[in-house]
Amino acid sequence: MSLTTSTFGNDALTGGFADPVFDGQSVFKLMMDAMARPGTLQTISTEVAPPAPLGIAAGAIGLTLCDHDTPVWLSTSLGRSSLPEWLSFHTGAPIIQERLEAAFAFIETGMALSSFNQFGIGTQEYPDRSTTIILEIESFEGGKDLALSGPGINGVSMIAPVGLPDSFLRIWNDNRALFPRGADLVLTAGRQFLCLPRTTKIIATEM
Repeated sequence: MSLTTSTFGNDALTGGFADPVFDGQSVFKLMMDAMARPGTLQTISTEVAPPAPLGIAAGAIGLTLCDHDTPVWLSTSLGRSSLPEWLSFHTGAPIIQERLEAAFAFIETGMALSSFNQFGIGTQEYPDRSTTIILEIESFEGGKDLALSGPGINGVSMIAPVGLPDSFLRIWNDNRALFPRGADLVLTAGRQFLCLPRTTKIIATEM
């Protein structure tokens, strides 16, 4: 124990899944459903306490999807917290500085983004070799209405997130135009999250 506590701070040792197998399977099922039905809001019921400022849903997703084979990139505030040690201790995931090499990227609320091209977008032959971006926002209620359509969506699905980057629609349209390449996006706020695969079309609607 002395070796472990000297390597990882107390914040890194606590707050993980109480039952890693059961809890991980539960969150994984939610993720699969969210990817299959873009825009569908999911709620994490599993108890998990990631280091601030990371939210519960983002932390649970990290514990579920990250492992020693998935390089992780963290935005500035997240990288300065105890999150790197927390993820490393609970998942074994390597924390890297190069965005293009990341399997997963966790981005704090309010971080300015100009493009998803700074992350991995895959290749024509291997489009799955891209970065899944977990972007924290303020809320899923009260923002401008966005209409979602595409595979997995019956007609049109509406969301109204608060806290997206100012140029989000341009960033997303540029990303979608790269298909089959491109990044997939997970939006999180507190215990809630939804998935936006690269195939999803997003347009702003009049209030």
